[in-house]
Amino acid sequence: MSVPIQRRLDELLSPLGFQCDPFKISWYNAVVQPCFHLQYPDDTLAFVVLSTPQMFEKAFKPFIGVMQLSTVRDPIDECVAHYFSLVGKNFPDHRIETIRDFELLPNRRPKVLVQTAAHVAGAAYYYQMKDVQKNPWGEKKLYGICIHPRYGGWFAIRGVLIFPDVQVPSLEQKLPVDCVSTDEKKIQLLNRFNFHWQDWTYRDIIDVEERYSEEQMQYFATPPAERFELLGLTK
Repeated sequence: MSVPIQRRLDELLSPLGFQCDPFKISWYNAVVQPCFHLQYPDDTLAFVVLSTPQMFEKAFKPFIGVMQLSTVRDPIDECVAHYFSLVGKNFPDHRIETIRDFELLPNRRPKVLVQTAAHVAGAAYYYQMKDVQKNPWGEKKLYGICIHPRYGGWFAIRGVLIFPDVQVPSLEQKLPVDCVSTDEKKIQLLNRFNFHWQDWTYRDIIDVEERYSEEQMQYFATPPAERFELLGLTK
Protein backbone atom coordinates (compact mmCIF):
# COMPACT_ATOMS: atom_id res chain seq x y z
CA MET A 1 0.00 0.00 0.00
CA SER A 2 2.86 2.43 0.77
CA VAL A 3 4.36 2.20 -2.74
CA PRO A 4 1.38 3.59 -4.72
CA ILE A 5 0.86 6.29 -2.08
CA GLN A 6 4.51 7.31 -2.23
CA ARG A 7 4.38 7.33 -6.02
CA ARG A 8 1.43 9.71 -5.98
CA LEU A 9 3.09 11.92 -3.37
CA ASP A 10 6.26 12.07 -5.45
CA GLU A 11 4.30 12.95 -8.58
CA LEU A 12 2.62 15.79 -6.72
CA LEU A 13 5.43 17.17 -4.54
CA SER A 14 8.77 16.29 -6.16
CA PRO A 15 8.30 18.76 -9.06
CA LEU A 16 7.77 21.45 -6.40
CA GLY A 17 11.06 20.73 -4.65
CA PHE A 18 9.77 18.55 -1.81
CA GLN A 19 11.01 15.12 -0.76
CA CYS A 20 8.78 12.55 0.99
CA ASP A 21 10.04 9.48 2.87
CA PRO A 22 7.81 6.87 4.53
CA PHE A 23 8.00 5.55 8.07
CA LYS A 24 5.90 3.52 10.49
CA ILE A 25 4.61 5.17 13.63
CA SER A 26 6.26 2.42 15.69
CA TRP A 27 9.73 3.40 14.41
CA TYR A 28 9.23 6.94 15.64
CA ASN A 29 7.59 6.02 18.96
CA ALA A 30 10.37 3.55 19.74
CA VAL A 31 13.01 6.30 19.95
CA VAL A 32 11.16 9.23 21.56
CA GLN A 33 10.00 9.74 25.12
CA PRO A 34 6.39 8.67 25.84
CA CYS A 35 5.29 12.31 26.07
CA PHE A 36 6.13 12.68 22.37
CA HIS A 37 4.43 9.48 21.17
CA LEU A 38 2.13 9.79 18.18
CA GLN A 39 -1.16 8.18 19.17
CA TYR A 40 -1.72 5.81 16.25
CA PRO A 41 -1.38 2.03 15.82
CA ASP A 42 2.21 0.86 15.40
CA ASP A 43 1.94 -0.02 11.70
CA THR A 44 0.30 3.25 10.64
CA LEU A 45 1.89 4.80 7.55
CA ALA A 46 3.41 8.27 7.77
CA PHE A 47 5.73 10.39 5.63
CA VAL A 48 8.25 13.04 6.60
CA VAL A 49 8.32 15.95 4.16
CA LEU A 50 11.51 17.88 3.41
CA SER A 51 11.98 20.99 1.31
CA THR A 52 15.06 20.81 -0.92
CA PRO A 53 16.92 23.85 -2.29
CA GLN A 54 14.66 23.83 -5.36
CA MET A 55 11.50 24.47 -3.34
CA PHE A 56 12.11 28.21 -3.20
CA GLU A 57 11.95 28.59 -6.98
CA LYS A 58 9.48 25.83 -7.80
CA ALA A 59 6.92 26.22 -5.01
CA PHE A 60 7.50 29.32 -2.90
CA LYS A 61 7.91 32.01 -5.56
CA PRO A 62 4.87 30.86 -7.58
CA PHE A 63 2.85 30.79 -4.36
CA ILE A 64 3.97 34.33 -3.47
CA GLY A 65 2.62 35.52 -6.79
CA VAL A 66 -0.95 34.52 -5.99
CA MET A 67 -1.28 34.55 -2.19
CA GLN A 68 -3.64 36.84 -0.29
CA LEU A 69 -1.37 38.89 1.97
CA SER A 70 -4.13 39.98 4.32
CA THR A 71 -4.32 36.47 5.76
CA VAL A 72 -0.62 35.56 5.73
CA ARG A 73 1.69 35.72 8.74
CA ASP A 74 4.73 33.77 7.58
CA PRO A 75 4.98 33.27 3.80
CA ILE A 76 7.01 30.04 3.96
CA ASP A 77 4.68 28.45 6.53
CA GLU A 78 1.65 29.45 4.48
CA CYS A 79 3.27 28.08 1.33
CA VAL A 80 3.88 24.70 2.97
CA ALA A 81 0.33 24.67 4.37
CA HIS A 82 -1.01 25.34 0.87
CA TYR A 83 0.82 22.39 -0.67
CA PHE A 84 -0.02 20.12 2.25
CA SER A 85 -3.70 20.93 1.61
CA LEU A 86 -3.26 19.96 -2.03
CA VAL A 87 -2.05 16.56 -0.87
CA GLY A 88 -5.33 16.00 0.94
CA LYS A 89 -7.33 16.90 -2.15
CA ASN A 90 -5.34 14.41 -4.22
CA PHE A 91 -6.09 11.52 -1.86
CA PRO A 92 -9.89 11.62 -1.62
CA ASP A 93 -10.03 7.96 -0.59
CA HIS A 94 -7.81 8.47 2.46
CA ARG A 95 -7.86 10.47 5.64
CA ILE A 96 -4.63 12.43 6.03
CA GLU A 97 -3.51 14.18 9.17
CA THR A 98 -0.76 16.76 8.83
CA ILE A 99 1.58 18.08 11.50
CA ARG A 100 3.84 20.94 10.50
CA ASP A 101 7.25 21.43 12.03
CA PHE A 102 6.30 24.45 14.16
CA GLU A 103 3.06 23.11 15.68
CA LEU A 104 2.93 22.89 19.48
CA LEU A 105 0.76 21.12 22.04
CA PRO A 106 -1.01 23.21 24.72
CA ASN A 107 1.91 22.46 27.07
CA ARG A 108 4.27 24.01 24.47
CA ARG A 109 5.89 20.72 23.51
CA PRO A 110 6.31 20.10 19.79
CA LYS A 111 3.57 17.94 18.32
CA VAL A 112 6.23 15.99 16.44
CA LEU A 113 10.03 15.87 16.61
CA VAL A 114 10.66 16.31 12.92
CA GLN A 115 14.39 15.59 13.04
CA THR A 116 13.70 12.24 14.67
CA ALA A 117 11.04 11.53 12.04
CA ALA A 118 13.54 12.32 9.27
CA HIS A 119 16.09 9.98 10.86
CA VAL A 120 13.78 6.97 11.31
CA ALA A 121 12.48 7.45 7.75
CA GLY A 122 16.05 7.34 6.43
CA ALA A 123 15.73 10.81 4.90
CA ALA A 124 18.55 12.51 6.84
CA TYR A 125 20.88 11.54 9.66
CA TYR A 126 20.12 13.21 13.00
CA TYR A 127 23.51 13.92 14.56
CA GLN A 128 23.51 14.29 18.34
CA MET A 129 26.05 14.29 21.15
CA LYS A 130 25.57 10.53 21.57
CA ASP A 131 27.00 10.00 18.07
CA VAL A 132 30.40 11.29 19.22
CA GLN A 133 32.57 8.64 20.86
CA LYS A 134 34.73 11.04 22.90
CA ASN A 135 32.60 13.84 24.31
CA PRO A 136 34.64 17.10 24.36
CA TRP A 137 31.83 19.20 25.89
CA GLY A 138 31.59 17.76 29.39
CA GLU A 139 28.25 18.63 31.00
CA LYS A 140 27.15 21.01 28.24
CA LYS A 141 23.98 20.13 26.37
CA LEU A 142 24.14 20.69 22.62
CA TYR A 143 21.32 20.63 20.10
CA GLY A 144 21.42 18.00 17.39
CA ILE A 145 21.04 18.65 13.66
CA CYS A 146 20.00 16.61 10.63
CA ILE A 147 22.32 16.38 7.64
CA HIS A 148 21.07 15.22 4.23
CA PRO A 149 23.39 12.97 2.17
CA ARG A 150 22.86 15.12 -0.95
CA TYR A 151 22.14 18.58 0.41
CA GLY A 152 24.08 18.65 3.68
CA GLY A 153 22.32 21.30 5.75
CA TRP A 154 20.75 23.04 2.75
CA PHE A 155 17.23 21.74 3.33
CA ALA A 156 14.43 21.97 5.87
CA ILE A 157 12.03 19.48 7.46
CA ARG A 158 8.51 20.83 6.98
CA GLY A 159 6.37 18.28 8.79
CA VAL A 160 4.76 14.86 8.58
CA LEU A 161 1.77 13.41 6.77
CA ILE A 162 -0.02 10.60 8.58
CA PHE A 163 -2.41 8.13 6.90
CA PRO A 164 -4.41 6.75 9.87
CA ASP A 165 -6.40 4.38 7.66
CA VAL A 166 -3.32 2.75 6.09
CA GLN A 167 -1.45 -0.03 7.90
CA VAL A 168 1.91 -1.20 6.52
CA PRO A 169 3.22 -4.09 8.66
CA SER A 170 5.64 -5.18 5.91
CA LEU A 171 7.25 -1.76 5.31
CA GLU A 172 11.03 -2.14 5.60
CA GLN A 173 13.02 0.52 7.38
CA LYS A 174 15.69 2.40 5.43
CA LEU A 175 18.60 3.54 7.56
CA PRO A 176 19.79 7.13 7.13
CA VAL A 177 23.16 7.66 5.46
CA ASP A 178 25.87 8.43 8.02
CA CYS A 179 27.49 10.99 5.75
CA VAL A 180 29.42 12.83 8.50
CA SER A 181 31.48 9.77 9.12
CA THR A 182 34.31 10.76 11.49
CA ASP A 183 34.23 11.86 15.10
CA GLU A 184 36.22 14.96 14.20
CA LYS A 185 33.65 16.00 11.60
CA LYS A 186 30.73 15.31 13.93
CA ILE A 187 32.29 17.47 16.64
CA GLN A 188 32.89 20.19 14.07
CA LEU A 189 29.28 19.93 12.89
CA LEU A 190 27.76 20.21 16.36
CA ASN A 191 30.09 23.08 17.29
CA ARG A 192 29.25 24.99 14.13
CA PHE A 193 25.51 24.46 14.54
CA ASN A 194 25.34 25.31 18.23
CA PHE A 195 27.84 28.15 18.44
CA HIS A 196 28.12 29.60 14.92
CA TRP A 197 24.80 28.71 13.28
CA GLN A 198 24.36 32.19 11.84
CA ASP A 199 27.33 31.83 9.50
CA TRP A 200 25.68 28.72 7.96
CA THR A 201 28.99 26.85 7.67
CA TYR A 202 27.45 23.78 9.32
CA ARG A 203 25.40 23.34 6.15
CA ASP A 204 28.58 22.60 4.18
CA ILE A 205 29.95 20.00 6.58
CA ILE A 206 29.94 17.60 3.60
CA ASP A 207 30.28 18.16 -0.14
CA VAL A 208 26.79 18.93 -1.42
CA GLU A 209 25.03 18.58 -4.77
CA GLU A 210 23.05 21.78 -4.39
CA ARG A 211 22.79 24.80 -2.09
CA TYR A 212 20.24 27.54 -1.62
CA SER A 213 20.38 30.21 -4.32
CA GLU A 214 21.75 33.65 -3.43
CA GLU A 215 18.19 34.98 -3.43
CA GLN A 216 17.04 32.23 -1.10
CA MET A 217 19.95 32.76 1.28
CA GLN A 218 19.20 36.46 1.39
CA TYR A 219 15.55 35.73 2.15
CA PHE A 220 16.29 33.43 5.09
CA ALA A 221 19.01 35.74 6.42
CA THR A 222 16.53 38.63 6.53
CA PRO A 223 14.60 39.19 9.79
CA PRO A 224 11.03 37.86 9.37
CA ALA A 225 9.45 41.30 9.76
CA GLU A 226 11.44 42.57 6.77
CA ARG A 227 10.82 39.65 4.41
CA PHE A 228 7.63 41.07 2.88
CA GLU A 229 9.55 44.13 1.73
CA LEU A 230 12.35 41.93 0.37
CA LEU A 231 9.78 40.07 -1.73
CA GLY A 232 8.52 43.37 -3.10
CA LEU A 233 5.30 43.02 -1.13
CA THR A 234 3.57 45.07 1.52
CA LYS A 235 1.44 43.80 4.37
